[in-house]
Amino acid sequence: MTAPVFRFAPSPNGELHLGHALSALTNQRMAKAVGGRLLLRIEDIDVTRCTPEFEAGIFRDLSWLELTWEEPVRRQSEHFGAYEAALERLKREGLVYPAFMSRGDIRAAIMTFEATGKTWPRDPDGAPHYPGTDRTISTRERKRRIDAGAPFAWRLDTAEALARLDGRLNWLEWTDETMGTTTDVAADPLQWGDVVIARREIPTSYHLSVVVDDALQGVSHVVRGRDLYFATSVQRLLQEMLRLPQPTYFHHRLVLGPDGRKLSKSQRDTGLAALREAGESPQSVMRMLQT
Repeated sequence: MTAPVFRFAPSPNGELHLGHALSALTNQRMAKAVGGRLLLRIEDIDVTRCTPEFEAGIFRDLSWLELTWEEPVRRQSEHFGAYEAALERLKREGLVYPAFMSRGDIRAAIMTFEATGKTWPRDPDGAPHYPGTDRTISTRERKRRIDAGAPFAWRLDTAEALARLDGRLNWLEWTDETMGTTTDVAADPLQWGDVVIARREIPTSYHLSVVVDDALQGVSHVVRGRDLYFATSVQRLLQEMLRLPQPTYFHHRLVLGPDGRKLSKSQRDTGLAALREAGESPQSVMRMLQT
C-alpha cells in the first residue's frame, strides 16, 4: 500500500508566525500517525514579493521547530512549465478567457449596478466578483488586444466549467476530516465568480499551481488553515477540469492575535524568529499552540 503523502507549503514573502507553526506541526503529527510522508513545498510564484532571505528564514524556523521533511524541496518558481501546460489545456477547452477590465473599470461597473439598489456579489473573502463583460469578446478582438500589449489576466469561466460536469454536480465535493470525523462537503465554486487562473507575466496562480503540484507530488492529504476552506471549492473544480486526483482535506483552526484576527506576517510579536530571539523554545511554542 502506498504511504499517505502530506505537505507543508509556505510562501517566502514574509516571516513564519505561530499560525504557520500550527500548520507545519499538525501536518507532521498527522503524517506520523498514519505512517505517511511529509513534503515541504516553497510556493514562490510571486517573484516580486518572495525572496531568498525569507526562504532561508523558513528553513531556519522549521529546523528550530524540529520539523523533518523529505528532500528534494519543490520550489514552484522552478516549475512554471508544468503550470503553463495546465493553462494551455484550459485554453484549448475554452474554460478560461482573457479579462481586460482594469480595477477602475470594475469599480465603475459595480457602482453602476449598485446604483439600481441591488447588491453586487462578493466572494467569501469579501472581494467583488469580476463583472465578466469581456467574456463574450470575439477571438479576433482578444488577439488584437493581446498583440497590442493590453494588460489582462486569464480567468476561469466558472459557469462554463460547471456546465461541463454534465449533470455530475454531485461529484464536485470533497472529503474534509476533523480528528475522528469525516464529512463530505459540497463544493460551491460560483461563490467565487470567475477567479484569476494566470496572469500575463506569470502563467499561473495560487489555485492553478496548488492543484498541479498536489497531483504531481502525489499528495493524498492537504492539511491547512481554516482560512483556505472555501478556496477548496475552486480547487476541486480545477481538479475535475484537468482530470487530476482529489486529495482528502483537513482544515485546522486558526491562531488568532490579541485583536481576535488571523495572524499575518507583519505581526512581529508572533513571528517564530522573534519568539526564538526572545528566548522561547520549540516546546514553549507548542504549549502556546495548545491554548
